[in-house]
Amino acid sequence: MTSSDATRVDQGGVDAVARRVGASYDVAADRSAQVAVVCARFNGGVTLRLLDGVLDALDQHGPGSHSAVVAWVPGAFELPLAAQCLARSGTVDAVVALGAVIRGDTPHFDFVAGPCAEGLSRVALETSVPVVFGVLTTETEAQAFERCGPGPTNKGYEAAMTALAMVGLLGRLAGRDAARSAGYGAAQIVGEDAARSAGYGAAQIVGEDAARSAGEAAARAARSAPARLGRGG
Repeated sequence: MTSSDATRVDQGGVDAVARRVGASYDVAADRSAQVAVVCARFNGGVTLRLLDGVLDALDQHGPGSHSAVVAWVPGAFELPLAAQCLARSGTVDAVVALGAVIRGDTPHFDFVAGPCAEGLSRVALETSVPVVFGVLTTETEAQAFERCGPGPTNKGYEAAMTALAMVGLLGRLAGRDAARSAGYGAAQIVGEDAARSAGYGAAQIVGEDAARSAGEAAARAARSAPARLGRGG
C-alpha cells in the first residue's frame, strides 16, 4: 500500500478539523519510545533491508538504534507469537514486525500473509501495545526490493515512524483518560463531603430540635408540678 501526493493528508486540513471539534489528538512521535523489532529470516535479503530502515528511523527520530531489541523468527507466520511475547513483557512501548511474503506458484502466500496480519492485529488489541505491520506482501521479488531501499520510503522506516507516532498518541489519550478519571474522583469526593456535611447539618438540626422539645417538656412539667401537689394535699 502506497500513498501519493494526491492522497496524502494535508496538515492544514487536520488543523482545520481541530478548530471545529471539541478535542483533536494528532499523531506526534514519541522520541523516547522503546521499540522492539521482530524480524523474519525467510527472504532475509529483503527483511535485512527493512530492518536497516527501522534502525535509521530510530536514529533520526527516536531514542537511537542502540535502544532497539531485535528478535529473529524463522518466517512471517511466526511473527505474531514473538510479537505477543515482547508486547506482554512490559519492557517495550511498541513492536515492529518485519517480513516479506512473495507470491509464488502455490497458495502458500495466502496461508501465510493473512494469518500473519490477523495475528499481529490481535496482539495489539489484546495488549494495548502498538504492533506495526511491516510485512511486505508482493507479487514479485522486484516489488519487494523496491520497497526496502534506503531512505524514508523504506517500509521498515515507515513502520518505525508509525510505531513512534502510535506510542505518542496513546500516551496523550491515556493522559486524557487519567485526567477524566481524576475529575470523576474529585467529583465523587466532593459529593461525599457534601453528603457528610448535609448529614452533620441534619444531625445538628435534629439535635437542636430534640433539645428544644426536651426543654419545653421540662418547662411544662415544672409549671404543672405545684398544681398537682396542691390537689394531692
